[in-house]
Amino acid sequence: MSTLPSAQPRPVPTAHNRRTVARRLAESARIVPDLAKFDQAFKETRESVSTATETVPLDRLNRWHYDRNSGFIVHESGGFFSVEGLQVKSPGAAEHWGQPIINQPETGILGFLVREIDGIPHFLTQLKAEPGNRNGLQLSPTVQATRSNYTGIHGGRRVPYLEFFQDPARRRIIADVRQSEQGTRFLRKRNRNMVVETSEPVTAQDGFVWLTLGQLHRLLAVEDLVNMDTRSVLACLPLENDDPSGDGAGTLPSPEHAAALDRGALHPMEDVLSWITEARTRHEMRVRTVRLDDLDQWEFSGGRLRHLAGRKFEVIGVRVEAVGREVAQWDQPMFQDTSPGLLALTVTRIHDVPHVLMQVRAEPGLGDAAELAPTVQCTPDDYAQLPPDERPPLLDLVQSARADDIRFDAELSDEGGRFYHTGSRHLVIETEWLPEPPDFRWLTLRQLEELTRHNHYLTMEARSVLACLRSLPQGGLI
Repeated sequence: MSTLPSAQPRPVPTAHNRRTVARRLAESARIVPDLAKFDQAFKETRESVSTATETVPLDRLNRWHYDRNSGFIVHESGGFFSVEGLQVKSPGAAEHWGQPIINQPETGILGFLVREIDGIPHFLTQLKAEPGNRNGLQLSPTVQATRSNYTGIHGGRRVPYLEFFQDPARRRIIADVRQSEQGTRFLRKRNRNMVVETSEPVTAQDGFVWLTLGQLHRLLAVEDLVNMDTRSVLACLPLENDDPSGDGAGTLPSPEHAAALDRGALHPMEDVLSWITEARTRHEMRVRTVRLDDLDQWEFSGGRLRHLAGRKFEVIGVRVEAVGREVAQWDQPMFQDTSPGLLALTVTRIHDVPHVLMQVRAEPGLGDAAELAPTVQCTPDDYAQLPPDERPPLLDLVQSARADDIRFDAELSDEGGRFYHTGSRHLVIETEWLPEPPDFRWLTLRQLEELTRHNHYLTMEARSVLACLRSLPQGGLI
């Protein structure tokens, strides 16, 4: 017979709870030291870390080939990722389509290491050169690694600082959540978005630099500097607010925490969750992988895989020579958009509380059918010749926004490890209250923060532009 303990175990002290952490991060966001040291580090790193990338035909890639049996583009090791065909059909709908998609069935780590310096939390950022970056170096998290990278399949050097993300004894968790990648480009791809704090002394290695959150926010406005993975992780940080429930860290929110989430919100959180669940049920797509040469409207031409109408994107081959990377030379396929994208958030005050207009959007590569996306997420050139009623909702309003209403505007890159010279204009626009189109809802920043604490509620694109919004005082509202 087992012996039961005489008393339940005591909970871990909550001195490092979410509310306390949010206040400390808010202080870090208010501190914006001179960026001269960063500029010097950027200059020095550019001299020692770089990639030289040239495009090559897909059929001439070293260690990659088109597999005649599967019809996929694969690596000879069977690892890394593959480029596959995807056939998509929505239940009950006549339309269907096919497209190439990246299949990388592993969970990578996107992680920031945080440490107090002079009493202020600082983030250890990496100046990283990726083959698809439009301007060479970009600011990445401390660790930005696929499982293939950090388990050594690529044969390169060990990933620096990885031990802080793998050894629970050396860290305190600030954020830790699995998030989706772009659902129009990846098939059910996920990354573990982490922010961990250590009290150990940590020296910034060459190519790494400590920055306050305020400095990161300032650098977000520089075109093609802060990479997409950094933006994704920053969007998962806790916000400073007046939540009376303390840390709000339980699996089930307390009544006080739920009330705080709904305070001033146009829609109660329970209704928001039900709305997302209903949309996922209604928009669930049937997808199956097919051979690339079986895709309608796509063809191999000129050493690339192209859409017949010249729209969407292309699959190209690249050859990379790298200095200061774990591996010095490699080939790989990459995706390249044929024209730039647009990610826009509209914000307004409702009952004096900042709200953001979000849409629930189904994408074939998402693990749960649909997630919250920005107000506008599209490639505008694809709709330029279409009448207004066939364009995405609010696209015309966003594109015609007055300069006085624009709170954030910068061209920012997609992740440079899989996408070549590809990115989107990131916009935050203050508007009057707008009626909600179908599949749209006005949500508060506190509600969005709560959703980013859980898996697969906000798309990568939503997190990317949300990080830009959160870099602005008062949510960008005057």
